[in-house]
Amino acid sequence: MAFPFPRYFLWLLLSVPAIGMLVALSRGSITYEGLLHPTGEFAARFMIIAMIATPLRLLFSDSRWPFWLVRNRRYFGVAAFGYALLHTIFYIIDMNSVQAMLDEFFALGIWTGWAAFLIFIPLAITSNDASMRLLRRSWKMLQRGVYPAAILTLVHWIFVHNNVGPAMVHFIPLAALETYRIVAQRKRGRTAGAAQADIDTAKSN
Repeated sequence: MAFPFPRYFLWLLLSVPAIGMLVALSRGSITYEGLLHPTGEFAARFMIIAMIATPLRLLFSDSRWPFWLVRNRRYFGVAAFGYALLHTIFYIIDMNSVQAMLDEFFALGIWTGWAAFLIFIPLAITSNDASMRLLRRSWKMLQRGVYPAAILTLVHWIFVHNNVGPAMVHFIPLAALETYRIVAQRKRGRTAGAAQADIDTAKSN
């Protein structure tokens, strides 16, 4: 399934929520504090979409749309970082004081957010073909940092808002699909190993 518009149109679609937020901010109809939650939510949502691309491809192997999602997941990952960056900028502006940020830094809901953001930085910077060619196998190892970042994001979400429900609505499907991915890939690995053993046995006879 080919995306019916050029890829820059996908970028436009991913930026629509941010454009709406910035317009509302410029008009004074919302505050920096009021934008913290929506920017954080969109960062988490786009991160989750990027992460579930592979499990969905395994689950719906006969469909074409998961393959489109896999091909474009880096766009969603970079968009997730963009919203996380906005989230961080709005937080800094809203706090309006380094001391105020330091005073709450060690709260579980705060330092986990900073840690997740710091992990996102190298992931976003290397989400391009040039970095893949340069880093080779190390690129995949680096990108696996999204998993601890996801856990930190979940903890940040729960403890900042003191509300488990909305966070679980987003992260339970992610956990279920990632569990399926691990099981499916291990099963595929065992099948491939058994097939290779049969080939080796046939050659030896």
